[in-house]
Amino acid sequence: MTTAQRPTLEAVARRAGVSRATVSRVVNGSTTVAEPIREAVRRAVAELGYVPNLAARSLVTQRTDSIALVMPEAATRVFSDDQVFPGIIRGAAQELEAADKQLVLMLAGSPGGHERVERYTTGRHVDGVLFASLHGADPLPGRLARLGIPVVCSGRPLGDEDVPYVDVDHVGGVSRAVRHLIDGGRRRIATIAGPQDMVAGIERLTGYRETVVAAGLAEMIALGDFTRESGAAATRQILAEHPDVDAIFAASDLMAHAALRTLREAGRRVPDDVAVIGFDDIETAAYTEPPLTTVRQPIQEIGRQMTRQLLRLAAGEPIEPAVILPTELVVRESA
Repeated sequence: MTTAQRPTLEAVARRAGVSRATVSRVVNGSTTVAEPIREAVRRAVAELGYVPNLAARSLVTQRTDSIALVMPEAATRVFSDDQVFPGIIRGAAQELEAADKQLVLMLAGSPGGHERVERYTTGRHVDGVLFASLHGADPLPGRLARLGIPVVCSGRPLGDEDVPYVDVDHVGGVSRAVRHLIDGGRRRIATIAGPQDMVAGIERLTGYRETVVAAGLAEMIALGDFTRESGAAATRQILAEHPDVDAIFAASDLMAHAALRTLREAGRRVPDDVAVIGFDDIETAAYTEPPLTTVRQPIQEIGRQMTRQLLRLAAGEPIEPAVILPTELVVRESA
């Protein structure tokens, strides 16, 4: 069927025996039309195969029924074997599908991508914006919120404390992991920290530092960026600077996976010589050699909670400014 042949509002109105305005109100979800008339319109819509013009409808309702999920990362990172990003996407998509809304995934891993996201979202092409994996004091979430666009972030924004967010208990989760190592008799505990321009990296390092200092132990820190490559490089650095290390807490499972491999290559047995704990509990954590002890964060639930908060915000309902989800230490054979 061509565009010219598609049923119009006028054709539906003639079939239902009502005015065009009445059909428009019914199609756009108005509850002010009497039920017998609404049923006549719905029957005419079904008989004619009428499909609403979404662009025209958005002009009337001021809604697009679309939500953007913005990730300031390169595509190679988002779609790598890091299962955190896909988990957040799945959680958000599930909530939006239940609400009959569309997810628009936008990557902003470059200055040009960042500008494109800003143009698109400020152009009101979406009803709200979810942000995940923010780096540094990114001004965009706060700028959009001040323009009246509903915004919710994954992780506390470093640049604007007024933007609502959903996060997990990073400090508490890491503290439990490090105490587990201490209770197991480990005394030379190093960490592979995450990037210090992200809240997750900052707070996981804080959890490590607070716990080892409280136990009277020395800090042994190497920096990574949550990737396997950085985990391998950081493990080599730790072994060179602290050859007597007997435990490593890595701030992501991917870095912990790399630590397991690098320790094995260096002739260190896990957990006999060096215990290893990660953070995330991605699916492959249970299948490493040995299986990885890790701090589980509810990845899909983060995406779901972010989306629920955003939908409430877009509907004008009150929300909590910060939702903090619990973490859980999952003990396997590596520590």
